[in-house]
Amino acid sequence: MSGNGVLAVREKFVRFMQGRYGSYGPDLLNRFLMGGAMAAMIASIFTRWEFFYALALAALCYAYFRMFSRNYAKRYAENQAFLKYTAKARGLWSSRKSMIGQRKAYHIYKCPNCRQKIRIPRGKGKVAIRCPKCNTEFIKKS
Repeated sequence: MSGNGVLAVREKFVRFMQGRYGSYGPDLLNRFLMGGAMAAMIASIFTRWEFFYALALAALCYAYFRMFSRNYAKRYAENQAFLKYTAKARGLWSSRKSMIGQRKAYHIYKCPNCRQKIRIPRGKGKVAIRCPKCNTEFIKKS
């Protein structure tokens, strides 16, 4: 295909996607549906259960339906409901990810009295740590 042919196809696709919900990329619910469909497809390959295949097909169809829909308000409301329902799990995951990233430079201890997490820089030897919440002092190696 020549350069002009590629541009013509791209322009047709852009015109087709104008006014559709997925024109700015997939939202979090669509990404979840696509990932779930992929997982169900892989599970159907290994287990040979038709249930997983049907589940993958249904998730893919719904994801594409949402992507090509012109009803912005309804798709936005669905995504907001999904975000509200999964907020705790996403928050727990992001805090765990943050803690793992900080472990390279810091030791993270819990106060023996109130269980408050305290972050101490690594490589300082034995240090006396004072809890900012309950003022309990304890000694740990950094």
